[in-house]
Amino acid sequence: MDSRYLSIGSRIKHPEFGDGVVIQVKSQTFLITFISVGIKEISRNFNAFEIIDGTEPPEDMLSFAEVEKTLINVLRKFSDLHEKVDLAPKYQGGMLIIKAADPSLKPKEVPIDVFFNKIVMLRDRLRVLEQRINAHEKLSEEEKVNMQQYITRCYGSLTTFNILFKSQDDHFVGDKSN
Repeated sequence: MDSRYLSIGSRIKHPEFGDGVVIQVKSQTFLITFISVGIKEISRNFNAFEIIDGTEPPEDMLSFAEVEKTLINVLRKFSDLHEKVDLAPKYQGGMLIIKAADPSLKPKEVPIDVFFNKIVMLRDRLRVLEQRINAHEKLSEEEKVNMQQYITRCYGSLTTFNILFKSQDDHFVGDKSN
């Protein structure tokens, strides 16, 4: 049995922590109670433990992990809320200065965090647009693909702003084939 599909009540033997019982299954981790060290959170991809007594959930039963994934997808699909994205520390408190070539014009100063939040909102709205295109009932597959290509090009145009993101996971990604 693959350890990623263990359910609550499964007994395992961890190479470092010893005997334990799965007490909770999350989307990315297992919460396991070990006799010698107490509760530890272990990645679902960790396969170095021995399965002593694996229990599979009934086929019609949803795990907490599945409910969590589904809820996250629904919230992303139907809300205008966006996840918290951090500005790179080196830019926190910084100022964006837009200076015209004409010296008689006063430069425009915008706090970088305000500018960054607008970029993040744009990214989130592009994601919502992408999801709505994919879910649209009247668009053909060809029309969906064509619209997706435009969105991908928008992401590509926004890669310039990736330097502002603290985490590389939040970066814009355009078409990687070019």
